[in-house]
Amino acid sequence: MPDHASVLLTCAGQRDDIVRAFRDALARRGAGGRVVVSDLDPLSPTLFSADLVVDLPPVDDPAYGAAVADVVAREGIGAVLPLTDLDPVVLATAAPLVADAGGLVMLPSPEVAAACQDKWLCHEMLTDAGLPSPPTWPVEGTDRDDLPYPMMIKPRIGFAGRWIHRCEDRRELDFFLARTPVASVLQQALPGEEFSIDCLASPDGRAIAAIPRAMYQSKGGEQIKGETLDDPQLVELGAAVIEGIGLCGPCTIQCFREDGRILGVTDINTRFGGGFPLPLAAGGDYPALILAMAAGEDVAPRLGTHRAGVVMTRFLSEHVLVRDGDRLRPMDGRGEAVSGGV
Repeated sequence: MPDHASVLLTCAGQRDDIVRAFRDALARRGAGGRVVVSDLDPLSPTLFSADLVVDLPPVDDPAYGAAVADVVAREGIGAVLPLTDLDPVVLATAAPLVADAGGLVMLPSPEVAAACQDKWLCHEMLTDAGLPSPPTWPVEGTDRDDLPYPMMIKPRIGFAGRWIHRCEDRRELDFFLARTPVASVLQQALPGEEFSIDCLASPDGRAIAAIPRAMYQSKGGEQIKGETLDDPQLVELGAAVIEGIGLCGPCTIQCFREDGRILGVTDINTRFGGGFPLPLAAGGDYPALILAMAAGEDVAPRLGTHRAGVVMTRFLSEHVLVRDGDRLRPMDGRGEAVSGGV
């Protein structure tokens, strides 16, 4: 394996589950790599789980991409992945700089990354590729009396389920639009059942894996209860979306289905999904596969090889810290500070 064995997880936030999974994958490879994270919040839980914390400027700083490339060169980073929706487009744009520094950004092109975040552009991209998308209209210039209610108001660029409203008629639509502070689209509310597909794509846009899951319960846009499924139709849909629009790296695809028919893909996230522990437990060892691809290894597709019937129910956990001068250190069971911390 090349010297570039470590991984950089940007805007790592609360995704302690992903940090731990990459640490385990690196340990199994025996390459001596580290999990490196960045986050502007000094109390982000991942800062206390990673092997190394690096400082990066805010995402909207013009120097962000160059700063990521500097970390890649300095720390021997093989793969760079965002853990939130804050910086995929910026990282995708900086991919050539990162490549020159010896690393691989696990994201599609900037155009595809941007379209996946924008509901209107995503609808156009899916439609152009011949993939199912819910009927969608711009807010401006649309006759609201002729819409097929119920309708959804969705932010063009949103996160955590904010500013999404279901409207049963024109009166409700006008009411919520008058109180929506962000640019939005109008999308037909789909019947049927909602599913997520946790996918992995190679740097050249091949579908490596697609693990469907039933979404039993979510809070704030994040799944807390679900189950992996033996569902070839959803596996095929995940692969078709990956290869139809040119995705790369981990991605999560959400869709609705009724009576055996896929009604539309409603979301594409170019990152690990909120339900990441579930596909991981079902055999989707995506961190290990990403490390292998970053090392230049040819990873064969493993579509449909996951274990179905794996159920996840989530709960809160925490890091308890103690101030030690100007540092925060984890506490052990006796209330004493241990090594590490930031």
